[in-house]
Amino acid sequence: MRSVAVLTLILFAATAHAADPTFKTSAGDVRVETVARGLVHPWALAFLPDGRMVVTERPGRIRIVTRDGKVSPALDGVPKVFASGQGGLLDIILDRGFAQNRTVYFSYAEPFDGGGRTAVARAVLDAGETPRLTDLKVIYRQHGPASRGNHFGSRIVQAADGNLFITNGEHFTDRDMAQTLDNDLGKIVRITPDGAAPKDNPFVGRQGARPEIWSYGHRNTQGLTLNPADGSLWEQEHGAMGGDEINVIAPGKNYGWPKVSYGVNYDGSPVGTGKARMEGVTDPVWHWTPSIAPSGMTFYTGDLFPAWKGSLFNGALKFKLLSRLEIKDGKPVREERMLQGLNERVRDVRQGPDGALYLVTDASAGRVLRVVPTP
Repeated sequence: MRSVAVLTLILFAATAHAADPTFKTSAGDVRVETVARGLVHPWALAFLPDGRMVVTERPGRIRIVTRDGKVSPALDGVPKVFASGQGGLLDIILDRGFAQNRTVYFSYAEPFDGGGRTAVARAVLDAGETPRLTDLKVIYRQHGPASRGNHFGSRIVQAADGNLFITNGEHFTDRDMAQTLDNDLGKIVRITPDGAAPKDNPFVGRQGARPEIWSYGHRNTQGLTLNPADGSLWEQEHGAMGGDEINVIAPGKNYGWPKVSYGVNYDGSPVGTGKARMEGVTDPVWHWTPSIAPSGMTFYTGDLFPAWKGSLFNGALKFKLLSRLEIKDGKPVREERMLQGLNERVRDVRQGPDGALYLVTDASAGRVLRVVPTP
C-alpha cells in the first residue's frame, strides 16, 4: 500500500507541474511554477531564513507566503498608506542582521498634504502563528511636495556597512526638482538604519543641499541592487517615451533627468535640451528605447543556472517579460528577453535561497512565480 501511495504522490506532482508553462532560454528550457496566487498588486518580496517569503501588496498589506504557497492573513502593525495611482505599500528588505534582530525595512507612499510622499519604516517582524510588526519607527520621509499618485520610486538596498540606499521618484509633475538639491525628488538617498545622514555623504555641509542625497537627476527609479562582483550600486529607472536607463551610481553624480534623455516626452516633444548626453551628466550603461518599463532587478549568483552567473535580471511591466543582461567588464553587453508568453506585468525579481528566480506579477490577482530548469 505504501508503494501505491508514493506512486500516487509522484504522479500528482508530475501532473501539477505539467500544467506549468515552459519557455525556451539560453540556459535551456525553463518552467514557470505558481508558488502563490490571489495577491492584490504585489510589489516586492524578501526571503526569510526558513525559506518563507515576506510579500508586500500595494493597497497596504504585508503577508507571509510559505514555500508551499500558503498565504498568511495581513500582518498587523502596518501604517496607513496613500494607495492611489502608483502609490501604496512598496518595497521590503530584511536587515543584514535579521537572524539576530528580526528587523525589516519597508517603503511606502505616506499620506501627506492631500497626496503622498515616499517614506521608509523600520520594524521588528514577529513571524509566528499570528504574524505582525512591532516596534515600528519611520526612519525616512521624503522632503519636497506631495505626489498625487505618480513616480514614488521606492526601492531599498542595504550596503555591507549597514547604511540604506532609497530611491525617490520626481512625482512626474515636479520633474525639474530632480536637478535641485534642496529636496529629495528624483534622488537616491543614503541614510543609517536610524535615519541619519552619514557624515561621508557627498553633500553634507553644502548650503542649500539635503545631507541625505547620494545622487540626483533621476526620473522614477524602480530597481536597485548591489553588484556582488565589486559592490557597486546599480539602478534602473523609467524614461518617458523611450529612455529607460540602467545606471551605475556614484556619490554626488548627476544622471541627467530632465535635462537629457534617450527618449522623448509622451507628446513627442524633446526632453530638456533634446539631447541624450551633456557635459557634467553621467551616461547610463544601458538604455531601452522603446521603453520596457523596468521594475525590480537582481544579479544572479546561484548554481541552478550556471550559464547565467553574473547576469543582471530586470522585470518589465509594459512588455510583460523578464530581461537578462549579460555583463562584461562592468557593463551590459547583450540582452536576452524571456518569458514573453507569460503575459503578466513583472513587478519584482529576486533570487531565492534555492537558486531559482522568483517573480511577483502586478495584477489584482497577482502571483508569486518560481523559474526553474525543466527536468
